[in-house]
Amino acid sequence: MQQPRNFSLYGAVDLSARQAAAQRQQASAADDQSAARSEYVFDVTEAAFETDVLERSRTVPVVMDLWAEWCGPCKQLSPVLEKLAEEAAGAWLLAKVDVDANPQLSAALESQVRQWLSQVLQVAQQIGLPDAGEGQPGPDAPEGDLPGGEPMADGFRDPELAEAQQAMERGDLDGAAAAFERMLATSPGNPVATMGLARVNLFRRADSYDQAQARRDAAAHPDDVDAQARVADIDMVQGHAEEAFNRLLGVIRRTSGEDKNRARLHLLGLFEAFPPGEPQVNKARATLSSLLF
Repeated sequence: MQQPRNFSLYGAVDLSARQAAAQRQQASAADDQSAARSEYVFDVTEAAFETDVLERSRTVPVVMDLWAEWCGPCKQLSPVLEKLAEEAAGAWLLAKVDVDANPQLSAALESQVRQWLSQVLQVAQQIGLPDAGEGQPGPDAPEGDLPGGEPMADGFRDPELAEAQQAMERGDLDGAAAAFERMLATSPGNPVATMGLARVNLFRRADSYDQAQARRDAAAHPDDVDAQARVADIDMVQGHAEEAFNRLLGVIRRTSGEDKNRARLHLLGLFEAFPPGEPQVNKARATLSSLLF
C-alpha cells in the first residue's frame, strides 16, 4: 500500500470535517477576518497558494503550519509557531493551512514521517524531557536558528532520540525503529520511544498490505482477527482512529479465547501510537474494559 501523503494519526479529512471547515471559512469571510493574520502570519487556501506561498518563498523562507479544528497537538504547536514568526519579524513567514478546508493542498505539502516526528517531539516536551541541551537556541537566540520552526535534533540530550529524528526525516523507518528500540532497552516504558516505535511499526505494517484485498478479506471474514487487524491498521494510517478501534472492539466482542486475546493485544498496540490522555483512546479503553470484565 502506498503511503498516503496526508496521513495523520489524529484524523483524516471526511465529509463532516469538510463541512465544518467550510462553515468556518464562511463565518470568517462574513466577519471580514479572511485577511492576513499579521504581516508575518497568514492563512492559505488552495486557490491562493501560488501567490501567497510560492511567490513569497522565492525571497523569504515560508513555514507551513497544517492544522485542523479537531487536532489537539495543533492547538498546542500553532501558538508557538505564531509567536516565533512574530519574533522573527520577517526572517521567515508562517503560512497556516486548514487541512479540512484544503485537503488537496495539505496532501501535497508534508511528508507524514515529519508530521509524526513533530508530534513525538511535542509529547517529549509535554512530559518534561529536557529540550534545552547544547545547540538548542534560547529565547534570545536569533530567529534564524529555527528554520522551519521545528526543534533541532541536538536539542535533545538522548542521542537515540536525535538518531530517530534524523532517520525519520530521511524516510528510514527501519533506522528510526532501531533507535526507538535502543531507547526502550535503556529506558523501559519511555513514553516518547513507545509512541514513536508504535507509529513506525504501524506505518511499516500498513505499507506491506494490498489495501483493496485487505478490505475484501475483512468483509468476507468478520471474525478473522488478522483480516480485521489489517484493515484497522489501514484505517489508522488514513486517519480514522475511531473506526479502527471500533473494528477491533467488534472482533473482541464476537470472539473468545486466543482470538479475543490477539485482537485485544493488537488494539493495545494501536493505543500506544497516541500520547497519554488522548480522548479517543480513553473512550476505547473504557469500552474494552467493559467487554473484558
